[in-house]
Amino acid sequence: MTVEESAAEADAPTVSITIRGVPLELRNELSSRAALEGRSRQQYLLELLRRTVWYPPKQVLLQSIRERKRASGTRLSVEEILNARDADRR
Repeated sequence: MTVEESAAEADAPTVSITIRGVPLELRNELSSRAALEGRSRQQYLLELLRRTVWYPPKQVLLQSIRERKRASGTRLSVEEILNARDADRR
């Protein structure tokens, strides 16, 4: 998130969301994960929601990659890709 996005979000109106029927085990696990990160359960869940909304779904990302690949007209084999990756590591 950029500084501008953080500022815009801080000024944006907020709402409350209630989720009913959450199993106790799930609530406890969420609380444990939040505690491991030093956050409240509410802070933890809000961050999960942000990430879910801000990052594109895998299907959208894969479609974008396919379109870019098609537009570039290049075709690389798996070996070529791995060799290029390994060369970058040296």
